Amino acid sequence: MAGATATIASADDLRRVFSVSRETVDRLKIHESVLRKWQRAVNLVAPATLPDVWHRHFADSLQIATLVPENAKTLADLGSGGGFPGLVLAAHFADIGGPQVTLVESDQRKAAFLREAARTMEISVEILSTRIENDANLSVLCGVDVVTARALARLPKLFALVTPFISAKTVCLFMKGRDAAAEIAEARANWSFESSEHASMTDAEAKTLVIRHISAQAMKTEPTSTE
Repeated sequence: MAGATATIASADDLRRVFSVSRETVDRLKIHESVLRKWQRAVNLVAPATLPDVWHRHFADSLQIATLVPENAKTLADLGSGGGFPGLVLAAHFADIGGPQVTLVESDQRKAAFLREAARTMEISVEILSTRIENDANLSVLCGVDVVTARALARLPKLFALVTPFISAKTVCLFMKGRDAAAEIAEARANWSFESSEHASMTDAEAKTLVIRHISAQAMKTEPTSTE
């Protein structure tokens, strides 16, 4: 459904559109239940999006599963928040086989939510509850196969965060909105990278950027005048 948008109003819609297993949908129903309970005390998602949670969050997250390479063994989701997209991907891969998922979330209350949701969903994830650039985190994440992030930071900041632990084989899946082109242009000023775009099926103005081979360019300096 690349390039088209679809309305996923319920768990049944999600199962029909994505052809996922009943077990995956059951796990995501638990995720929704825990999310709604915790949302009363912790701002996990924008309150206005709760009525459309299956479309705005679950389908939006699940759509990038097909962009994860089949041979990927590890996946790190940065700034996991309410579990999007990381916990949704973990629920999906639990049934079909896929990478081991690590969720990175420095907000302690959100990290506690992720632990409770993962426990009740009965899926195995690693949760790192300190800042991404923490030395202990960098050691765990070193050489990860796939990095995901949704609405975490602009590309230059994301590149600065991931370059200490990614390798030449790492694939970054960054979910972006209408400013994606501007962010790419901004990042080109100081970074070298390969990128491709995949249109969102849940938001006509959004896209997922698939980025590889990120490296910092030498700082540009103006020539010194001899006059």
